[in-house]
Amino acid sequence: MIKTKEKPHYTGHRKRLRERFVKSEGRGMADYEILEMLLFSSHPRGDVKPLAKELILKFGNLAKVLAATPEELAKIKGTSFAAISSIKLVREAAIRMLGHEVAEKPIMQSWEAVLDYCRAVMGHNKTEQFRIFFLDKKNKLIADELQQKGTVDHTPVYPREVVKRALELGASSLILIHNHPSGDPTPSKADIEMTSQIKRAATALGISLHDHIIIGSKDHYSFASNGLL
Repeated sequence: MIKTKEKPHYTGHRKRLRERFVKSEGRGMADYEILEMLLFSSHPRGDVKPLAKELILKFGNLAKVLAATPEELAKIKGTSFAAISSIKLVREAAIRMLGHEVAEKPIMQSWEAVLDYCRAVMGHNKTEQFRIFFLDKKNKLIADELQQKGTVDHTPVYPREVVKRALELGASSLILIHNHPSGDPTPSKADIEMTSQIKRAATALGISLHDHIIIGSKDHYSFASNGLL
């Protein structure tokens, strides 16, 4: 008697998962399930659930997987170059979508969009980054520029360079943004002093400093809201 070859346990799983996603638009689905679907295209055959779960276990959640560097992702067994490309593509698409929302309206009218964008860009970085929003007279975005990359707890910032760039762009005002890889957005003494120096240099040339935002992994700190400007 010829035995029929048993189908793998995951046969039909992809179809069922896709149907769940379309029906619910992803609501109620676990991070590993969303990541699993993301990995389908890079692994046309086989069960990618174990890999998705391993990635979530290693990095903590879906957002942190998306924010991981290609080098970090490559250390996880089974993560192909195609998978890394897919993961980083989704992050870039999300950042661009949020960035377009920030650019479409005056900054002060889309503050939540600004915070969402900053969290996506910097919230899970393992080193400090310092970026600046340069704004026109109507508080619309002229440029969003990454000025410096630093270490886990320090980014060198030079007030003269900040003001020089603002003049080059014809900016009327600025918003400073940097992240704290520790997760705690509370400003350090160095953060407060650096902000004060930039404000003095900018004000002397008729450029306003609207805010300095520190991004943590789950929260943010606004200098303006806390009376430090």
